[in-house]
Amino acid sequence: MSSDTAAQPFILQEQADGIATLTLNLPAKLNPIAQGLQIELRDALERIRDDRSVRAVILTGAGKAFCVGADLSAMAPPEEGKSLGTQTAEWMQSLSNPLIETLRTLPVPVVAAVNGPAAGAGVGLALAADVTIAARSAYFYLPFLPKLGIVPDLGCTWAIPRRAGRARAMGMALLDERVGAGRAVQWGLIWACVDDEQLLEEAKGIAQRLARLPAHAVLEAREAFEASEHHTLKEQLHYESERQRELIDKPSFREGVSAFLQKRAPVFESR
Repeated sequence: MSSDTAAQPFILQEQADGIATLTLNLPAKLNPIAQGLQIELRDALERIRDDRSVRAVILTGAGKAFCVGADLSAMAPPEEGKSLGTQTAEWMQSLSNPLIETLRTLPVPVVAAVNGPAAGAGVGLALAADVTIAARSAYFYLPFLPKLGIVPDLGCTWAIPRRAGRARAMGMALLDERVGAGRAVQWGLIWACVDDEQLLEEAKGIAQRLARLPAHAVLEAREAFEASEHHTLKEQLHYESERQRELIDKPSFREGVSAFLQKRAPVFESR
């Protein structure tokens, strides 16, 4: 760890009313996805996984950027006997890829509040959330192939075509263009674009709504939509009916029906 970052945490964490806010905290460098930042973020997420008082997570960045991807100026020389490519792949497989998998399997919903540029691997991080919103000044940018001759990573090639379609994914990957927050909403890449000064307030409002969901709701939603990617319609209809077989017998369904009949908001148990 460099001396200028040794005294500060890479991740700031606040928690209130069942919502944990995690802030990437290398603002002077625009929050690159440094090795230490990845380790601290994954550790924070694992603590949240075990903390049953947390019901939703907000992920955002300190300063002017959300996350600008790899810090190319800080890439360590490869160990003896390894190429830089081999070393990078090994780091990704041991640290970066598990970080995205941790986000995608967290038992609570995650809101990404993209407060500024999301570039390179920062795009993958933003799109690993369940709900992604962005400040009006923010943008999404994939410099991998146009600038470096490498493929988009941290799940970009998985998330972007599923959210915005293959044609737009190819354009983002090849045309070296920034996609502004407004256009990202039009494409279905993100949920909403809001005025910069309203971003965190909007993120908190969304997180509060998500925190009131049945505890298993986000896991069920992720699994259902991911199943639909490889199922035929007949297979997906069967999947849906089998999930209802189990979920209708849970307390959350009984509470939902009671609340509907009593004309009140349902109150679901925490995880």
